[in-house]
Amino acid sequence: MAGAALVLTGSPSLAPLLARGALLSPFKRPAPDAEFPRTRLVLPGLRVDLGRLAAYERVCGFPTGEDALPVTYPHVLGFPLAMRLMSERAFPLPLLGLVHTSITATRHARMPATGTYELAVHVEGLAAHRRGTQATVVTEARAGGDVVWESRSTYLARHGRATGTRQEDEARKPLPAVAEWRLAGDVGRRYGAASGDRNPIHLHPLTARLFGFPRAIAHGMWTVARCLAAHGTPDSCHVRADFRAPVLLPGTVIYAADDHGRFALRGRGDRLHVTGEVYPA
Repeated sequence: MAGAALVLTGSPSLAPLLARGALLSPFKRPAPDAEFPRTRLVLPGLRVDLGRLAAYERVCGFPTGEDALPVTYPHVLGFPLAMRLMSERAFPLPLLGLVHTSITATRHARMPATGTYELAVHVEGLAAHRRGTQATVVTEARAGGDVVWESRSTYLARHGRATGTRQEDEARKPLPAVAEWRLAGDVGRRYGAASGDRNPIHLHPLTARLFGFPRAIAHGMWTVARCLAAHGTPDSCHVRADFRAPVLLPGTVIYAADDHGRFALRGRGDRLHVTGEVYPA
């Protein structure tokens, strides 16, 4: 359960948070029963930068010029607050190597791009995962005192040997292919500029290789945003997405979807990168 609220006067800058988290990572000892920050960070009076919003819409494929936030954009607004919590000394999972494994989000009402919002973020808890320890981070956006958007993201710190088995849905009949997308090598840099998430694994092949990737990889939240831009979302909706395998840049992927709200992003050999669903809330 979240503890006392800490009200911020502005959105934190991501660059120093990434640096602090990287420096502290070697000293972290992840475990499901570890203590974690209970502070609830609150950012009132937030107004959206319309220029950055337009850049985000362009790189993700959302229509531009509409007075409504894409369903994934509140995650971008809340991400600096989440990073502040996860880069703290008291947060037990190392920021380096932390993997965003899933997100569930509910938009309760249309969110005007010119509106004023209050954001709140807290760490809900830790849990054992077959590959390590997983943290759940909750983000809420309020307008006029009402929750208009909320999400839960899970972040995995891998350690020890994997235990148990994961029940994959690859055995299901694959969703029908809708489109083939050829992704440029600069997608990570463009999304990073629009979202503020300039993690080096997404920017250049050289920096990605330092973390074990042969090329830069796409942001997980870009992949799900791109799918939802193609699929379309009602004003009030629930979204779930699981990030299964990284998308290398440049590369080619297949966007697949059905009439029941399910979608997926596949690579060569039908390898699943993202699976998810969207339906009215």
